[in-house]
Amino acid sequence: MKDELGLYYHPQAGNRLARVYVRRGADGEVEFRLWRADQPEVWERHPWISLSVVRSAASLYRRERDAAANPLALYDIAVAKALLQEDEA
Repeated sequence: MKDELGLYYHPQAGNRLARVYVRRGADGEVEFRLWRADQPEVWERHPWISLSVVRSAASLYRRERDAAANPLALYDIAVAKALLQEDEA
C-alpha cells in the first residue's frame, strides 16, 4: 500500500493502527520506519533504520529485556522487497 508517507504494510494481521513503512536507503539497503495511529510520537522518535540495525537492536532487546520476545516479527524483509519491487516496476 502507499500513502503520502510512502510504501507500507500492516505488520500484524487485523491491526490497522500499526504500519511499517519501507524504502531503499542511499546504499540500496531496505529501510524500515514504524508508524502507529495510537502513538504518533513513534514516527518522530524513530528514524529510518536498516534491517541490520533492526537485527542488532532485537538481539540487544532479547538479551536485556525479554529473551522470548521477537521484535523482528514487525520487520518483514520479504514483504518489504515485494512492495519495493512492485513500486519500481
